[in-house]
Amino acid sequence: MIIRNLLGFFTAVLLAIPPATASAQSTVSLSDVAEVALLPGWRTERGTHMAALQVSLAPGWKTYWRSPGDAGIPPAFDWQGSRNLTSVGFHWPTPKIFELNGMLTLAYEGTVIIPIEITPRQGSGGVIGLRGRMDFGVCEEICIPMSVRIQADLLNGGQPDPQIQRALAAQPKPARVAGIGSVTCKISAISDGLQLTATIVLDHQGGTEITVVELADQSIWISEATTKRQGRRISSVVEMVPPNGKPFALARSELRFTVIGGSGAVDIRGCNAG
Repeated sequence: MIIRNLLGFFTAVLLAIPPATASAQSTVSLSDVAEVALLPGWRTERGTHMAALQVSLAPGWKTYWRSPGDAGIPPAFDWQGSRNLTSVGFHWPTPKIFELNGMLTLAYEGTVIIPIEITPRQGSGGVIGLRGRMDFGVCEEICIPMSVRIQADLLNGGQPDPQIQRALAAQPKPARVAGIGSVTCKISAISDGLQLTATIVLDHQGGTEITVVELADQSIWISEATTKRQGRRISSVVEMVPPNGKPFALARSELRFTVIGGSGAVDIRGCNAG
């Protein structure tokens, strides 16, 4: 279950990142817990701009992946007020699996670099005025919600940043290069939503494996997957409950599966009828 209200722990902290250009990076200290930096990056051959957020955590603290698991604070972003911006996409490095009191979470410790790929308006090679906010959580024995203001003017140019390139290489492998076999799903109605059974044929990813199931519609609650492996076949079962607590129509193409193990991870989009 995702922790949705942490006001009993701490009041959210509001911080500001001063402007950055392609030749400098901005850093603010989040007390003694975390330090956030904007890495300005470079303009890619595709015409997008590859930048990154760098979060450096104090020993013992962690922050969460895009889908945090049983207990965690999912990061959220708001880019209202930006200029020369069409869309922002994230390239999340593979997280670690943590277990606390029988609950699994997916998080980062130490320093994590999260690449963000920004698409300017079509045909525009000018400066991107990035303005936004990142809401996230950092946890040790307690969890603290934090909010960071992001303000950066990203120039058309710059050289590829090796730090960002390493973070891009640390993403889960896409299915097309991971040796994936079949991906099938069985869907059945339950009293308050749907039960989904996904069966994926792929090599073992090392250690304890988990499967994360996601939908673009984050209002639909998805349970932790019960995952079992037999040979090259891994099966995962989740329940999906919408806000109205009723069965609903689900397009298999909208499903996203990430199989994460101790030595690797695979990103899979969609499934066929099982």
